[in-house]
Amino acid sequence: MKRIEKTLLALAGAALLGWGGTAQADINVGVSVSATGPAASLGIPEKNTFSLMPTSIGGQKVNYIILDDASDTTTAVANTRKLITEHKVDVVVGSTVTPNSLAMIDAVSEAQVPMISMAASARIVEPMDAKRKWVFKTPQNDIMMALAIASHMQAQGVKTVAYIGFADAYGEGWYGEFNKVAASKGLSVVANERYNRTDTSVTGQVLKIMAARPDAVLVGGSGTPAALPQKTLKERGYAGKFYQTHGVANNDFLRIGGKDVEGTFLPAGPVLVVDQLPADHPARKSAKEYVTKYEAAFGKGSVSTFGGHAWDAGLLLQAAIPVALKKAQPGTPQFRAALRDALEGVKELPGAHGVFTMSPNDHLGLDQRARVMVKIDNGTWKYQP
Repeated sequence: MKRIEKTLLALAGAALLGWGGTAQADINVGVSVSATGPAASLGIPEKNTFSLMPTSIGGQKVNYIILDDASDTTTAVANTRKLITEHKVDVVVGSTVTPNSLAMIDAVSEAQVPMISMAASARIVEPMDAKRKWVFKTPQNDIMMALAIASHMQAQGVKTVAYIGFADAYGEGWYGEFNKVAASKGLSVVANERYNRTDTSVTGQVLKIMAARPDAVLVGGSGTPAALPQKTLKERGYAGKFYQTHGVANNDFLRIGGKDVEGTFLPAGPVLVVDQLPADHPARKSAKEYVTKYEAAFGKGSVSTFGGHAWDAGLLLQAAIPVALKKAQPGTPQFRAALRDALEGVKELPGAHGVFTMSPNDHLGLDQRARVMVKIDNGTWKYQP
């Protein structure tokens, strides 16, 4: 009788372990994305991209729980706490924008749940500390893109620059990063203005910029709200050069900006101009895979760099989850810690935006292979060699 009981217990244990020695618990990925609100043009392609991600990784089922934070910081934090406490997620991906992502850090670090942000500011992962130990991100750091802009300005003969950016962490961060590199390229910042993402007029700020008579204007914004200063400057007759950040690299910006954004220069991830890249570009193959899958699902020309940030988060998880599964089972603190460690150990992983190599002090892992300069020409993106 005891032998039968032992056999039944063994069979039950094997069933729980899926006959393979590892628990068959689902992996829950929590996502907070700005699918509505001012950042919707960024968040919608990110949300769409999750529908293309694998539902099984390392032999385990993966569930994606997606919540809309409506581009609102308070909602993003509430979403994060809900994903952790109610949905018991193993990792959080989000948010779309910098202020939301910065606000989410406390929640994930307290719960010791790894997070992969799809927002740009370096402050999301720097300086490394006990909280940011749990946080990673996929978009290029602002300093990398700021250097690309400053170098291009120098080559174009620009000497004076006016800056106008969002009155939030994104705009402040971009001003700080551009200021770090401007002088080294012989650039003088002659105006520094701010506006809110939801503003409908920037006439006052534009008049101050016009009075400074800059050779070029850099707009530190993202999504469709970044078109407002440029359209207003054009209306006022400004004829200098325009630069935008990689925060505008989607077709909605082209649609809203129209003729007013023609000739604009910006840095972007390789995915934006993948078909124009040299054949030996290290991200061309991986970026092309994403573009092909996205356009097959959502139509030709529908892809944007922002969806690429979500795709790269998915690639990081596909690389890290099998490693973490060797140490612990999903749904446990041990698995979350192992997943954090595995993300930190990713090496030379090609993505839509570049090649990722993480380390304990670098939770972005991208280098100069992750950016190209682009010009808006006849309503399309043109690669600038």
